[in-house]
Amino acid sequence: MAGASLLSLLDDIASILDDVAIMSKVAARKTAGVLGDDLALNAQQVSGVNADRELPVVWAVAMGSLRNKCILVPAALLISAFIPWAIVPLLMFGGLFLCFEGFEKLHHSYTHRKAKKSGVHSETAQLPQIDDLKAYEQQKIKGAIRTDFVLSAEIIAITLGVVAESSFTTQVFTLVAIALVMTIGVYGLVAGIVKLDDAGLYLSQRQGSGLLTRFGRWFGDGLVNAAPYLMRGLTIVGTIAMFMVGGGILTHGLHAVSVQIESIAHWVELLAAVGPTLAFITPSLLNTVFGVIAGALALLMVSGFQKFRS
Repeated sequence: MAGASLLSLLDDIASILDDVAIMSKVAARKTAGVLGDDLALNAQQVSGVNADRELPVVWAVAMGSLRNKCILVPAALLISAFIPWAIVPLLMFGGLFLCFEGFEKLHHSYTHRKAKKSGVHSETAQLPQIDDLKAYEQQKIKGAIRTDFVLSAEIIAITLGVVAESSFTTQVFTLVAIALVMTIGVYGLVAGIVKLDDAGLYLSQRQGSGLLTRFGRWFGDGLVNAAPYLMRGLTIVGTIAMFMVGGGILTHGLHAVSVQIESIAHWVELLAAVGPTLAFITPSLLNTVFGVIAGALALLMVSGFQKFRS
C-alpha cells in the first residue's frame, strides 16, 4: 500500500510539473513583448554609473526585482481569488505611472538642454561630488526597481490570465517559474549589455599576430566604439517602451479606445501592398501616442497639484 501511494504521489507530481511546463511556455510567449521592454528599460535605467559599479548596481536591481515578485505573486493569487475585479484598475494605474515617468524623462531632458543652451549650468556645476555620485547611484537603483515593479506586475497579470482555469497548485508553480526565469533572463542580459564596452576593451588589447587575435582586436574596437551608441539607443528605446507598454495597458483597459484602435488597424490592413505591415505596427504606434498624451496629462496634473500645495 505504501509503495502504491508513493507511485500515485509521484504520478501527481509529474502531472503537475507537466502542466506547469506547458503553461509556462504559453505564458512566456505572451509576455515576450513585455520582456523586451523590460530589458530595454532596465538597461537604460542602470546606465550612466561608474564602470566598476555597473555590476553591483545590476545585482541590486535584480534583488529588488525578486523582492517585487515576492510581493506580486502572492498578491496576484489573493486578488484573483477574492477581488478579481481589481486586477484591471491596478494594471491601469501602473500603466499611467509608466507613461508619467516616460514623459517626466522627456520633460527633464528638454529643460536640461534648454538650461545648457542658456548657459545656466557651468562646467564645474556639472561635475558631481562623491556623495552626489552615491546618491545618483541609489536614485538609479530605486528608479529601476520602481519601473520593474510595474512591468513585473504586467508579466504576472498576463501569466495569471493564462493559468486562470488551472488548479491552484499549477497557478502557484507557473507564476513562480515565470517570475524566476524572467528575472534571471532580463538581468543576465542587462549585465551583459552594460559590460559590452569592457569586453570590447579586453579584446582590443590582446597581444599576438594570429588571425583570431587580429579579428578579436578588430571586433573589440568595434564594441568599444559601438557601446556609447548602443546605450544612447537603449535610452531612446527604453523611453518609447514606457509609452508603448503604459499606453497599451491603458488602451486595453478602456474598451472603447481598444475597439477604435482595432478598427483603425483593420482599415489600414485593406491598403494595397503595405497594408499588412502597417496593420501590424499601427496598434503599437497608437498605444505609444496614447501613452505620450496620458503621460503629459499626468505630469500636468501632478505639477498642478504640487504648485497648489506650495
